[in-house]
Amino acid sequence: MEKKALGKGLEALLPTVHFKEPAPQHADVQEVPLSQIIPNRYQPRTTFSEYEILELSESIKKNGLIQPIMVRRKGDGVYELIAGERRFRASKLAGLSTIKAVIRNSSDEQAMELALVENLQRQDLNPMEAARAYHRLITEFGLTQEQVAHRIGKDRSSIANISRLTNLPNDIQQLIEMGQLTTGHAKVILGLPTATAQQSLDRSIIDGQLSVRQAEKIASQESKPRRAVARPAPHSDIEERLQKHLGTRVAIQKSRRGGKILLHYFGPEELDRLIEMLLRVPKN
Repeated sequence: MEKKALGKGLEALLPTVHFKEPAPQHADVQEVPLSQIIPNRYQPRTTFSEYEILELSESIKKNGLIQPIMVRRKGDGVYELIAGERRFRASKLAGLSTIKAVIRNSSDEQAMELALVENLQRQDLNPMEAARAYHRLITEFGLTQEQVAHRIGKDRSSIANISRLTNLPNDIQQLIEMGQLTTGHAKVILGLPTATAQQSLDRSIIDGQLSVRQAEKIASQESKPRRAVARPAPHSDIEERLQKHLGTRVAIQKSRRGGKILLHYFGPEELDRLIEMLLRVPKN
């Protein structure tokens, strides 16, 4: 069963602001053969709903294309798509041979900016798509966070916060992209110092259906400095072997006459898993 996203969405890291329209350029609307249009290599959106494309295709068959796409010339009669990939795909599916297109003279940087702005204005991007797009504008085109914020129409802190999502491990990025973790949770996970700690917390959030506030409590405990416990060297090896076997954090604490073994779990499902492993009877 598909799990619903927890807490707030993209707005958790991106305050609501008005987008700034790109600087006006000379625009030329023409009927362009679909066969001469190639996809946008700077398209920030990576997932498209097949059902939505089909639905739009049926609408185009009945009513025609209301809003033209945007392309730029690449030479030899070839055009590269800037904005309107859903309309482009749906028009091909509808069997059209040409499509109305606004033709712009745009650089690579302007093409990516226009594609990003169009998707953000329609709120089509998921948080990871937006984060990667901002990251590319900064790393590939050398823009500062301030410059990206000005061009996209957001404040610098919003760009900084969402761009940080690209620092998360790939498996956590996928969970955000799938909607199983929200940007509110991601912000908490980013506060942990290691990938291991981050992945442990993301499992706890999903397994326990934790709110952002609950996740913050766990993260704050993980971040607290722990006093070093003097113990014989063999204990470290035993802890490591137990951790690998049980798949969770294990601590051995020695007392005057004995000691205790502490097993950490981060949600009801993980507790059930540990109990099952501990009570499992070995086969003869």
